[in-house]
Amino acid sequence: MQILLPLATLVSTSIILTGATPVAVPSEIDSSVYDLNEAGEPDWAAIKLYEDSKKYFHEPGSDDLLGHYDTRYFGELLSYESKRDTQVHMVRAYLEVFQHMGIETWIAHGTLLGWWWNGKMLPWDWDIDTQISESTLEYLAKNLNHTLHTYTAASSTLHNDPVTRTYLLDVNSQWKERERGDGFNIIDARWIDVHSGLYIDITALSETNPDVLPGLLSCKNLHRYQVKDLYPMRETMYEGVLAKVPYNYDLVLVEEYHEDALVRTEFEG
Repeated sequence: MQILLPLATLVSTSIILTGATPVAVPSEIDSSVYDLNEAGEPDWAAIKLYEDSKKYFHEPGSDDLLGHYDTRYFGELLSYESKRDTQVHMVRAYLEVFQHMGIETWIAHGTLLGWWWNGKMLPWDWDIDTQISESTLEYLAKNLNHTLHTYTAASSTLHNDPVTRTYLLDVNSQWKERERGDGFNIIDARWIDVHSGLYIDITALSETNPDVLPGLLSCKNLHRYQVKDLYPMRETMYEGVLAKVPYNYDLVLVEEYHEDALVRTEFEG
């Protein structure tokens, strides 16, 4: 079997995985309604409460720092070094668990761009993105939703001691809705580090208009792909473990980020 390697070849890391364990997930915010205050102006607090109630996944903030933690498991902002270490173990565990269970997934967006450059996360990237098929999403929702997965590695990126982490696989309750809708539930599932609240976004691709646009797949955030550009998937290495990338990965990256992203060696100056 031929494995496609990124610009830099990485060394694999030893990982031990345990079985999935169902877990009760904290409940969502109760619904509210749009309202006006006594002056006849929008009641922004009520509006935010209403919008939050429609959104399945919640973050403690909307900026680059707070917008990439899950509210239910957020305690404090991690340092850059701790965040990177947590994300490396998180993506290794995710890819290894899916590989172990025979579930297809592949890296996407900025995560795919980082792979193209050196097989790792970009130093300035805030999050990790992966994609799955609609049929895989249905399988996760019906068989693995709200399950915990334990991961053990021989060492950390910060020290040489063994590392044990636990992750929650959480599928959005609106997973059956394949259109963007109001935009509150464009993320179909998350792989969440329950210690820190950091997560991997998982989005599914669906053929939403097969009669008019056959072979065109899209996620709920309006990213579109031709089936021929995705399949057959290529096997490669990412952060030291086996991963999959789209067949025409370079075309996918150019369409999303333009050609400069594949040749520029400086970021923001």
